[in-house]
Amino acid sequence: MNPSLFSPEGLAGLIFLILIAVTMFGAVVATCSKRLIRSVTGLAICFVGVAGLYYFLNSPFVAMMQLLIYVGAVCVTLAFAIMLAEPNEAKVARKITGLSGGLAALCGGAMAYALGYAAVHGEWMAAATKINDGSVKTIGVNLLTQYSMVFELVSIVLLVAIIGSLVLARQGRDEE
Repeated sequence: MNPSLFSPEGLAGLIFLILIAVTMFGAVVATCSKRLIRSVTGLAICFVGVAGLYYFLNSPFVAMMQLLIYVGAVCVTLAFAIMLAEPNEAKVARKITGLSGGLAALCGGAMAYALGYAAVHGEWMAAATKINDGSVKTIGVNLLTQYSMVFELVSIVLLVAIIGSLVLARQGRDEE
């Protein structure tokens, strides 16, 4: 028996699909836009969709952190991108062949087909009986016990990104 749209399961499925659509729309705008401002706006829309998915998956703290850190960091990314972007767009323009677009569409289509096939034909495990409440205490305990190495690696990657952006900003636009 399929749930109707007005049942809780049907409405949950509809909300999930809307959040996926928002995330995918933002990702497409971020990757396909030629203007820097539009790309960063698309990235922000994508991050908002991901935050909605986190909230939908019963993790409100992670959703809030997604909004505060990533969407907030988009503003910093925008500032760095504007500072580092070449003011003369004619220098940056290069010709893109039709082969690269066709190859990208072929790879994207193959990936979408593989994921769709796995989703439809894969065996889905039942959800665990213990549901994570998404509380700050649970996340803190997990970060400092089970996922401590991952937590430290992420901090190192962020440190390298900050140092790299400072090096690029120090070099300036005109030096080559």
